[in-house]
Formats: sequence, C-alpha cells, structure tokens
Amino acid sequence: MPEAPIDASQAALSNAGVGIGDPAAIKSHNPFAVNDIAFARATGADLINMNNYGCSLIWGHPQGPTGLRAIVELIEELALRGGGLGLFQGCAEGDSSMALVIEVADRTAVQ
Repeated sequence: MPEAPIDASQAALSNAGVGIGDPAAIKSHNPFAVNDIAFARATGADLINMNNYGCSLIWGHPQGPTGLRAIVELIEELALRGGGLGLFQGCAEGDSSMALVIEVADRTAVQ
C-alpha cells in the first residue's frame, strides 16, 4: 500500500506533461507516515515541502472527506504562492491509489 501512490503520481505527472520537480506543492492522503517517506524516496520529491498545511494523519483517515479537504487546501496553498502546479496523491484500499495534477493560473483564479 505505501508504494501505490508512486505509480499513480508518475502517471498523472506524465499525462500532464510535467515532472516531479514542477509542482510547487504536494499534498497526500497518507494514513501512515511511511507512505510519504516511500513516495519521497522513490520520486525524489522533497519530503519537507509536502503537506505544508497538514494531512490526513492530522484530520483522520477516511478517504472521501480528507481527500477533498487536501485538494481544497492544495488549491489555497497554490493561490497563496501566486499560482502554480500542485500534485495530490494518495493510497486507497489495498494497493490502489489516485493522483491529480492541478494548476492555479494566478492568485485571482481562486475567489
């Protein structure tokens, strides 16, 4: 399960035509800290700059509510930075996962 978001994230980044170094922010659904450690080691993502405003370890584990919250916080973080790309990734039941690349064009894109 900890490795599942790695492939999903690489596929989402590839489909968006960007690399792991392009997102300004990364949020994850991580029921265990080892998920983020495995992700950072496998992708080269900066573990220190992930989940800047908390994650599902803080809010509780259920995927739906915490996943949506993480996506909204990712959009807000990108808006505070003046725009940019963001990556949301997370594991789901068993060895499945999902990933989403979003872009906030500029600060005025989020009202």
